[in-house]
Amino acid sequence: MNDALVLRAGDGPVARLTLNNPAKLNALSDAMLAALHVALDKVAEDEAIRVVILNGAGKVFCAGHDLKEMQAAREAGDGGRADWLDLFARCSAVMARIQSLPQPVIAQAHGIATAAGCQLVATCDLAIAARDTKFGVNGVNIGLFCSTPMVALSRNIHRKQAFEMLTTGEFIDAHRAREVGLINRVAETDLETETMVFAQTIAAKLGSAVRIGKQAFYEQSQMTVADAYAYTGDVMAANMALDDTDEGISAFLEKRKPSWS
Repeated sequence: MNDALVLRAGDGPVARLTLNNPAKLNALSDAMLAALHVALDKVAEDEAIRVVILNGAGKVFCAGHDLKEMQAAREAGDGGRADWLDLFARCSAVMARIQSLPQPVIAQAHGIATAAGCQLVATCDLAIAARDTKFGVNGVNIGLFCSTPMVALSRNIHRKQAFEMLTTGEFIDAHRAREVGLINRVAETDLETETMVFAQTIAAKLGSAVRIGKQAFYEQSQMTVADAYAYTGDVMAANMALDDTDEGISAFLEKRKPSWS
C-alpha cells in the first residue's frame, strides 16, 4: 500500500480521499491532520471535482486522536499543554476546512468512528455507513471528556442524545446513527458502491449552484431568521444570474435536459 497518509483517487467529478494508516486505525495524529489538510486544500483548487468522499483504509474509519502521541507530549516543559492546544487547534482547522470546501464532502464510515473520528463524520456535509459501523465519543471511559468532538456532534443530533453519548461512552450502531441524524444513509449491500451512487447523484447537479448553496448553508445557520432570509435572498439572486442556471430553468420549462457549460 502507498505510504502516503492520505491517498487520493478519482472517478470523474468525484474525488476519494482515504485515511491511510490502518496499523494505527487511521488515528488523527499530527502527521495525519497535516496530510488531510493539504489534501483538502488541493481538492478545493480543482474545479473539475464536484464531490469528495472521505473514507478510511483497513478495518475502521477512524479511531480518533493518537493517544500515545498525546501522552508523549507530557514530557514537554509545560506538561504538554502547549502541544495539546496546538493539536486541537489544528484538528479544528481541518474540521473547518471540510465545511469551507467548495465541494460537498461525504463521510464513508465503516468499522468504528470514535472520538475525533466520530467528530469527523459529524463534520462532513453528508455521511453513509456500513450496517455494522459503530459510532461513539468514548473518551469519558478513559477520563477524557470528548469536548472538541462534542462541538460537531451537538450540532448534528439532539442535545440529550449527544450528552448521553458523551457521558456514557457507549457506542450507537449505524441504524441508530441514522435515526438521530448523525448519518444520512446505511449501506445495505456494498458500502463503496452505494457511496459512489450517492456522490454521483450530487455530482450530476450544476456544480456552481451546489458550491453557492454549500457556502450559504453554513453561513445562514449562524444568523437570525431575518438576517438569514436577507442573506439567502441575495444568494439566490446571484444564483439566478448564472448563465447555466438560466439554461437549467429553460430546459425544465421546455421539457429537455439542460446543456450546462
